[in-house]
Amino acid sequence: MDSLKFAVLPGDGIGPEVMETALEVLGHVARKHNFVLQYEESDVGGIAIDRQGTALPPQTLEACQSSEAILFGSIGGPKWESLPPAEQPERAALLPLRKTFSLFANIRPGLLYPELVDASPIKSERIAQGIDMVVVRELTGGIYFGQPREIRCLDNGEKEAIDTMVYRTSEIERIAEVAIRTALGRNKRICSVDKANVLANSVLWRETVTAYVKENAPDIELSYLYVDNAAMQIASDPGRFDVILTGNMFGDILSDLMASVCGSLGMLASASLGTGKNSHGLPFGLYEPAGGTAPDIAGKGIANPCAQILSAALMLRHSFGHSEAADEIERAVHRAVSSGIRTSDIAFETQSVSTQQMGKAILSNIS
Repeated sequence: MDSLKFAVLPGDGIGPEVMETALEVLGHVARKHNFVLQYEESDVGGIAIDRQGTALPPQTLEACQSSEAILFGSIGGPKWESLPPAEQPERAALLPLRKTFSLFANIRPGLLYPELVDASPIKSERIAQGIDMVVVRELTGGIYFGQPREIRCLDNGEKEAIDTMVYRTSEIERIAEVAIRTALGRNKRICSVDKANVLANSVLWRETVTAYVKENAPDIELSYLYVDNAAMQIASDPGRFDVILTGNMFGDILSDLMASVCGSLGMLASASLGTGKNSHGLPFGLYEPAGGTAPDIAGKGIANPCAQILSAALMLRHSFGHSEAADEIERAVHRAVSSGIRTSDIAFETQSVSTQQMGKAILSNIS
């Protein structure tokens, strides 16, 4: 019987309550599909600061290193915003995890069911069939990590800031490979987004993506957009996209824009895949909902668990190879929502349900 070993980091705010529901769904699917869940829960983020004095305690990192994937909640909140930036939960926990496990590829599905089109700021008649796209973002290169990076004082007393955008061919090729794998499981279309009309960095990006796709996946339909046009198209016609491939900074911006047009962060999952392989021969990954800790509703039992549940499905697919079980979870979430079972963030005119009730509705659709 296949054993799935992963670290569970519930985090702060609504993190623990939605994680509890996601683990219930995982447990049910594991029994049905004949695999075993082996996981350990550890503190991370603000709660780890309160309990252990640091956002990423050594024992938490050790638990992650001895696992084959990480199921992550949400971290941070107003309580810890007064700390120095380097000690705040997001910077002191999430970034070190990305570095430790070389999590270079962020996959963020943008999913809006037809039944939820009223949640989007886009006119419903323009997205009557919903939205189904994916942003594949390079996560460890580009201007966020390039050197030199400094603020310096010039001879005349004026300050000057420098950030450097750096990409190497190998970095572009490995994220292009992730986009290809993603597109092959969908509609075989990739739109590569850059700023090649201005940036030499983007010229290399476009040249490399073009050559790599032509050599390794000639059946893929490859197109290009400059990032400003891509932002406009996501906001006006998101149905035109299948897979968007882009660099770190552009992906950071476009994935948040995509989340906005999809209506509710409570429905959006994400996966960050590393360079290393686990014992299954698949990428080590960190899987987390796209939204935050929602401290205003934490502990009230009304948070939407769907993003956390869908993140667990991504973990099954990408790090453990259980695509059938992942598909079943995703279908169950859709069926529950389309039947009118909604938490308050997606309820509209219907009566809202609790976190636990949403979880039970999803479980019933798996049964």
